Amino acid sequence: MDKSSKSKVIQAGKIASKVMKESKNFIEPGMLLLDIADRIENRIKELGGEPAFPTNLSINEIAAHYTPSYDDETTAHGLLKVDLGVQIDGWIADTAFSLDLETNSENQKLIRCAEECLENALKIVKKDISTNEIGKEIQRTCISNNVHPIVNLTGHEVDKYDLHAGITIPNVNDKKNQKLSNGLYAIEPFVTSGTSGSGKVNEGNPSGIYLMLESKNVRSPTAREILTYIIEEYGSLPFCSRWLVRKFGTKALTALRQLEQQGNLHQFPQLIEKSKCKVAQAEHTVLIQDDEIIITTKENKQKKKNKSKK
Repeated sequence: MDKSSKSKVIQAGKIASKVMKESKNFIEPGMLLLDIADRIENRIKELGGEPAFPTNLSINEIAAHYTPSYDDETTAHGLLKVDLGVQIDGWIADTAFSLDLETNSENQKLIRCAEECLENALKIVKKDISTNEIGKEIQRTCISNNVHPIVNLTGHEVDKYDLHAGITIPNVNDKKNQKLSNGLYAIEPFVTSGTSGSGKVNEGNPSGIYLMLESKNVRSPTAREILTYIIEEYGSLPFCSRWLVRKFGTKALTALRQLEQQGNLHQFPQLIEKSKCKVAQAEHTVLIQDDEIIITTKENKQKKKNKSKK
């Protein structure tokens, strides 16, 4: 990674960290999720970035992939996961946190565990560590707190204009021996209740979050116009129906259905904990460059891991 790219990675992380801190302070029970998402995404733009993906605001047993629609009336409550991303010229910072909006001991336990899992994982991250060692540490932390890691959700490598690139980072010891090389990685433990939680997610309702698969031509003039806009504005990064309705009006919804049916777009499903137990999440993005480890989305970002000397 050259100096210019590294600078953009660091700046995206600074913006994400600032917006995360501000969001923790302004989100309150009863706020419209739509207002929360708009405020987060507008703030990212004010600070000089662009959203790397639609802000995820997932409540209770919904682990991920809930973003409000243009007319959503859902309000913030329960155990809320806030997953936000920032990109500068395609270089991405991905971070997430959870909030207890009902003063609930189960919520607080899960949040503490997710944060502890993330902190313990970050302590051992370095070049050439095996991904299963990170998963093993997250799993160990969950067991010590009597909760389950979500076994079929993972962290991921991040590349330019590519949110989920290459290597995945498990939340359990999956016995795989992939090594982390120099690069950018998002570590994101998801945890669920230890008493009845299954520790797995199933696919739920459509999320309104899309990814472009193909740019092949379409017959409908409106769908063609919207596809051209998607290619120019979002490229290979996720986007949502809410953004397009604001640009084109509700005709965008019909166009999105047509584009999905024709195979131009993939729509992500919401991810729901299998036994409907609550889920907490925590996430940071880490840049590895030989013996230098930078947690880009954390206020106190940098720690040096010096090579041993004989």
